[in-house]
Amino acid sequence: MSVEIVRIPVLDDNYVWLLHEPESGETVAIDPAVAGPVLAEAERRGWTIGQIWNTHWHGDHIGGNDAIKAATGARVSAPAAEAGKIPSLDVPLREGDSVRIGAVEGMVMEVPAHTAGHIAIHLPSEQAVFVGDTLFAMGCGRLFEGTPAQMYANMDRLAALPDATRVYCAHEYTQSNGRYALVAEPDNGAIRVRMEQVDAARARGEATVPTTVGLERETNPFMRAGSVEELARRRAAKDVFRG
Repeated sequence: MSVEIVRIPVLDDNYVWLLHEPESGETVAIDPAVAGPVLAEAERRGWTIGQIWNTHWHGDHIGGNDAIKAATGARVSAPAAEAGKIPSLDVPLREGDSVRIGAVEGMVMEVPAHTAGHIAIHLPSEQAVFVGDTLFAMGCGRLFEGTPAQMYANMDRLAALPDATRVYCAHEYTQSNGRYALVAEPDNGAIRVRMEQVDAARARGEATVPTTVGLERETNPFMRAGSVEELARRRAAKDVFRG
C-alpha cells in the first residue's frame, strides 16, 4: 500500500476514513460525519486535509464537510446525482469518473439503492474500496431510496472485485449483521466461525472493519443471495430482526 488509511470512530457507530499519500503529502477525509475528531486526528499526524470524498448525502456522512472545508479549504467531491442535497459539493462524481490522492487513482462506481445517487470509490492499486452504506460486514444498507434489484446488482458488482480487496464501510454493524446472518444461513459454518471472532473482538473493544470481498463472499447473506427475490426477502427480514 502506498496510501495510509486511518479509521476514526465518531458518533455512536460511524467510521470516518482518513487517507494520506506520503509522497505528495495529500490527505483525504471520506464521509466525515463530524469535523472535530477528523481535524484533530489529521493535526496530530501533521496532515492537512485537502479533499473530502462523500459516498452519499446522509447527514452522518456529510455533517463535517462545511467545518473541514472552512478550516482547510478542502475540495468536496460527491455524487453528482445528489448535488442538491450536498451544499458544499465542488466536484460532482459520476460512474467511471476518477479521483486522485497523489498519484493513486480511485474509480467511481455508482451503487444506488441505499440512496438514489450513492457511489463507491475503488482504489485498485491499494486493493481497497470505500463503500459508504452500500456494503457492510455481513450486511448491506437499507433500501431507503432504491430497489432490491439495484442492491442485488451492487452486491454482484462488488463481489466481482478481487477477493483480497479491503472493504471500508462506514459503520460498526458487524455484530448485529452477523446475528441475522446466522439465522439467514444456519448451515453456513463460515458464519459461525466468523461470529466467534467478531464477538471476541468486540468484547476487547476492537473494530471489525475493514473486511474483505473474499470474506463477504463466504459470509454475507446479501452478497450470497441467489436472486433479487431472495435478497428482497432477506432485506425485509433484517429490517425487523431483533436478534
